[in-house]
Amino acid sequence: MNYYKPLVYEIPVEEDGWILKTILQKRMFISRSLLSRLKQTEQGIMLNGERVYISVRVAVGDRVEVRMEEETSTDIIPQNIPLDIIHEDEHLLILNKPTGIIVHPTHGHYINTLANGVVYYWQQSGQNIRFRPIHRLDQETSGVLAIAKNPYVHQWVSEQMIAQTTKKEYVAIVYGHVAADRGTIDAPIDRNPESPHLRIVLETGYPSVTHYEVVERYKDVSLVRLWLDTGRTHQIRVHMRSIGHPLMGDKLYFTNEAGEELLADNSVPLIERHALHAEKLGFTHPATKQWMEFTAKLPTDMSHFIEKLTLL
Repeated sequence: MNYYKPLVYEIPVEEDGWILKTILQKRMFISRSLLSRLKQTEQGIMLNGERVYISVRVAVGDRVEVRMEEETSTDIIPQNIPLDIIHEDEHLLILNKPTGIIVHPTHGHYINTLANGVVYYWQQSGQNIRFRPIHRLDQETSGVLAIAKNPYVHQWVSEQMIAQTTKKEYVAIVYGHVAADRGTIDAPIDRNPESPHLRIVLETGYPSVTHYEVVERYKDVSLVRLWLDTGRTHQIRVHMRSIGHPLMGDKLYFTNEAGEELLADNSVPLIERHALHAEKLGFTHPATKQWMEFTAKLPTDMSHFIEKLTLL
């Protein structure tokens, strides 16, 4: 049986005599579900090189090791798709996702996804890893995407996102001149009862918060930077439409909630997809416990679009 490189924790003086289970949960941040899985693994939890019960007490200087079995995504077809890698280490793969590609295979769509390319890349580099995206980006949205290389890393970063301690920064181009230089949209989002594949602002929906700042105003168009406290499906697209400024090129949310089209003047150029780019992602690294930020440069279609706007 092969294992990923172990997570290691050395017991400090102030934790002398603690129960191992407490160390695993409170210091190594192992979730209950992952802990249950590790207990069933031959070398999942080791203390000073030996397999032990998690009820034992630890002493100063003891070395706790957590090992996870290597896994592969046997249900994903490897495919040679170019990847724009921002960062990679033994725990994480950070990509600049291009527009036009979906993250994970879906029913009836088994190839030409980011997952197919990542699995191929890992196989070619001799890595036995299961594809675990920590978050998703819409097919047309470009930018920073984080992929975990084991269940622990996935859990660690996912919990930061749930706790809203990560930094998610986007750039968007929207219809119209956004009046306020900066603001916050605090409006709950849920499925549209009439069109379940769409989302709308709904009083009974899930709490959703988006902060924005206007970077530049062009002819009938604004360039904005956005930060998210929550990560609802289509959140930025729904929130910006709710204040009368849908994203340029958005084929789903180009009307206001009354169904009236919100279009810029015909003299304004168009873009082939919704103009949204996940520019930055920051979180505490699961192994080093250091804050890290990753940046994806603006894609060519959006930068060229902005250049056209400056000429109007």
